[in-house]
Amino acid sequence: MARLSDLIEDFIKSLIEEADEEYIEIKRNELANIFNCAPSQINYVLETRFNLSNGYIIESRRGGGGYIKIIKRPVSKDWMAKLISDIGDNITESKGRLYIDTLLEHDLITEREAALMKSVLNDKILPVAQYEKPILRAILLKVMLAELSNNLIKRSD
Repeated sequence: MARLSDLIEDFIKSLIEEADEEYIEIKRNELANIFNCAPSQINYVLETRFNLSNGYIIESRRGGGGYIKIIKRPVSKDWMAKLISDIGDNITESKGRLYIDTLLEHDLITEREAALMKSVLNDKILPVAQYEKPILRAILLKVMLAELSNNLIKRSD
């Protein structure tokens, strides 16, 4: 069974997909009522699943019902640079997969490319000591993202 966080995320993403614009406005309390959860659960989903690294901008307005505006940010050179920067010096396999899923969600890569990228980050194929794997994984992911960014820029020129 899917976790509540996953259900909330899927619901918000479906609202964005159906929206005429690249954003939606929702009330935190109404969303919490739909899922019969505390507003803090909604906050958790927004902070972890709809952040800048995942390609979203959140604007929150207090008062008047507490509207939240979720904007699906268009892909840009700056956004790709932010992704690369956010990786840091090391990354877990699961977090690397999340970055790749974000690229897939933004239609920057195909399912096949995502599978290939994920396979490169797999612990089982990295030929280094266990403590070095997160470091090598970060390097590999940064190189793949940089190459993708360069190709995106060439396409838009």
